[in-house]
Amino acid sequence: MLKIAWDANYSHPLPAGHRFPMLKYELIPGQLMYEGLINNANLYSPGLVSEDVILLTHQRDYWERLRDLALSPAEIRRSGFPLSKALVDRERQIAQGTIEGCHYAMQYGIAFNVAGGTHHAGSNWAEGFCLLNDQAVAANYLLHRKLAGSVLIIDLDVHQGNGTAEIFRSNQHVFTFSMHAEKNFPFRKEQSDLDIGLPAGTGDEEYLDILNHHLEPLFEKVKPDFVFYLSGVDVLSTDKLGHLALSREACKMRDQLVLSLCKSRKVPVQVSMGGGYSPQIIDIVEAHCNTYRIADHIYF
Repeated sequence: MLKIAWDANYSHPLPAGHRFPMLKYELIPGQLMYEGLINNANLYSPGLVSEDVILLTHQRDYWERLRDLALSPAEIRRSGFPLSKALVDRERQIAQGTIEGCHYAMQYGIAFNVAGGTHHAGSNWAEGFCLLNDQAVAANYLLHRKLAGSVLIIDLDVHQGNGTAEIFRSNQHVFTFSMHAEKNFPFRKEQSDLDIGLPAGTGDEEYLDILNHHLEPLFEKVKPDFVFYLSGVDVLSTDKLGHLALSREACKMRDQLVLSLCKSRKVPVQVSMGGGYSPQIIDIVEAHCNTYRIADHIYF
């Protein structure tokens, strides 16, 4: 069964005119249900990730100031969201959804989080709509519980996974791979184990060729027993923050490359949605829904 972390709290109220498309967290499961691809049994509502698990990844001082709503005004601006207890609880719920998704992935091969992919959150900072790094938290949870020994993080959001790179820069058990638009946010990059910075305007054929060239050798090199996939759809040509030029079909083919390889290698994979900022919400939702459609086709 395709198990998907989702809760109504994912769609957090924001000030009028805010550029983050919270509506997608309602529309994605709604569209999948409308199509009959999923029903209520596919969805699970996560609890809140515990502090001891958070502290496997994030520094205590940062976490406690975040928890107590004591971040500085500059830190709050860097996060991109107005700080509130409800927002912190949402972040904890998203991170727990990714953790629970790991267990479902080990059972069914794959699991999803409708939100997550909060890869700009570092060990002691919030940035770019990311406060807790859900996939990093889940990876450290797996390692700590000895549920995995070699983890591969495949980050195909259009922005570099700088927080993830910083968190795991000295960890030999986690290999971080980020393929992103080079001249784009974050403007101060961290060093992943493998970074591929693409020039602005990179299109379908070049993108897929580069990804295909690197994916299989990565599996050979890392030999992961668990994969995290960040499937941001801000790579689309329609995206106002992306600077790449992928069609919706190429974005779908990207997902197929990653998930087919995980399936053929029998490596469980947890998928978080990441970013998407196209002006028309249908472009965001359709591209995200394609990831679920591909997963259903490959796995079930």
